[in-house]
Amino acid sequence: MNKIDIEVSEVGPRDGLQSISQIMPTEAKKLWIKALALAGIPEIEVGSFVPVRIFPQFADMMEVAQYARTIEGLKVAVLVPNLKGAENAIKADVHKLTIPMSVSETHSLRNVNRTHEQMLDEVKSIVNLIRQLPVDERPVIEGALSTAFGCTIEGSVPEDRVVELAEALMEAGCDEVGLSDTTGYANPVQVKRLIGKVWTAIGREHLTGIHLHNTRGQGLANVLAAVEVGLTTIDSSMGGIGGCPAAPGASGNIVTEDLVFLLEAMGLKTGIDFDKLMAARNVVATALPDVELYGFTPDAGLPLS
Repeated sequence: MNKIDIEVSEVGPRDGLQSISQIMPTEAKKLWIKALALAGIPEIEVGSFVPVRIFPQFADMMEVAQYARTIEGLKVAVLVPNLKGAENAIKADVHKLTIPMSVSETHSLRNVNRTHEQMLDEVKSIVNLIRQLPVDERPVIEGALSTAFGCTIEGSVPEDRVVELAEALMEAGCDEVGLSDTTGYANPVQVKRLIGKVWTAIGREHLTGIHLHNTRGQGLANVLAAVEVGLTTIDSSMGGIGGCPAAPGASGNIVTEDLVFLLEAMGLKTGIDFDKLMAARNVVATALPDVELYGFTPDAGLPLS
């Protein structure tokens, strides 16, 4: 792979699909993931190892994850809220486990039914499980700090609490942490300030990515802020589908297609082919005809060069 400046991590197959009722057929999921990889997306969060009774969308998670692992050069990530999910992720031989840790404890109870203390214990159990594997077979463990910029249930979230939990996740054995604007509350000044605080606490090498929503139209402005201070990985969802079922009103991931255009227009290399990206979008549109896909760039097209 050619050197890239910013890594776009596609979360549509997880964060996008978890928020819609229509079940995407397994073969369509595989086709979508393959099309995204062919477009040059380097990392895809392909789903969640969660109870099927809660998220029937992911009943085929093992098959989808194992298929994704056959795609050469693709980093396969999954979300795991508990030890059982981590055990399944290890069986699928994925590259990365993302463990959600809500800064808002109320959101944590609704999202994973655990307090902060209970969730940190769960993280430690997952870390102990991973450390039983040979070093070269261990997936990366990311502690994802959800509701880091505000919560639709509790309101404002103290930045010091974000920093404390980032430190706690690293002490529990995570390889890195990520910041998530689960509810679309963030603004560019806040993004820069909070990144700086977390970097001071745990080191720049342990926070390289951010997950942003466009609920209030701030998504790409926040991307610019994150990139300006030095983050190198941005999560996004094809067509902007997704949100958070546990946070009322938390709609709207940033649109992968618009993100790629923004970064490339600024002269930053993503390694992504836009025509092939649109082919991947067509897979989603065909498989989920009742789901609205967003994005200004897909509607307007690329400008003349």
